[in-house]
Amino acid sequence: MNTLRSLLQDAQPQLLEQWLAYQLQLPASRRGSLREGELREQSRQFLSRFIEAVGRSEGGNIREEAWAEVRDLLTALSKSRAQQGFTPTETALFVFSLKQPMFEHLSGSGEAGNDVLDRVWRLNGLLDDLGLYTTEMYQRGRESIIQKQQQELLDLSTPVVKLYEQILALPLIGTLDSERTQVVMENLLDGIIAHEARIAIIDITGVPAVDTLVAQHLMKTIAAARLMGAECILSGIRPQIAQTIVHLGVDLGDIMTKATLADALVMALQRTGHVVVRKQG
Repeated sequence: MNTLRSLLQDAQPQLLEQWLAYQLQLPASRRGSLREGELREQSRQFLSRFIEAVGRSEGGNIREEAWAEVRDLLTALSKSRAQQGFTPTETALFVFSLKQPMFEHLSGSGEAGNDVLDRVWRLNGLLDDLGLYTTEMYQRGRESIIQKQQQELLDLSTPVVKLYEQILALPLIGTLDSERTQVVMENLLDGIIAHEARIAIIDITGVPAVDTLVAQHLMKTIAAARLMGAECILSGIRPQIAQTIVHLGVDLGDIMTKATLADALVMALQRTGHVVVRKQG
């Protein structure tokens, strides 16, 4: 491995230029939208760390401590490219495209055929492993982005809106499950505290269906709001949902319900001591 490192070290400037030229020749759909200066710096850092790791490595296993800096670089690069919208192929080609200039250099080194084949084989295995590692880190980066986006969408889909003094509205859209119900409850309770609300309107107009589980989730949320000193009005009770609730035998108890959000707002205003009067003329 030390001999291999020396061969690569001596030719590092040429390898860098050949590798960079090869990457720049790739179609834009294969190398992404990186500027040449940024791509050059990333390539320089990787090549330098790669050659150093080759010299320190004992068994050629990229999980060794000798490859820690290379792995760190590829982890950061892969996650960054995932955020920038690169594809897995574009990201992995950063490593795999180094094969050609390295193999060409070793083939022209003047060494015996068996020695060349042995070193080419070693390099091929290392670059394959690093390419797969890059893909793995890219996938983790994408999963992290997707989870973050899902959480942001979850937060956006459960907004707490102040309608009037001491009156909040929580319009729900989409299916309610255990995870989302927890977010709904947290957002509602935070809103009650922040706005010193006495009435919270939970509008389920945008909830496609209500089953026993959804009803239980809603009742838990309403119970939690009551513990915070706020009464809840459940609005958006469509005829189909009303029939479903009756057929399921769900007991809403003393929970106030209204067909529309407008009706619920009128009730909330009345319960907070306001009178709604139509202006004449």
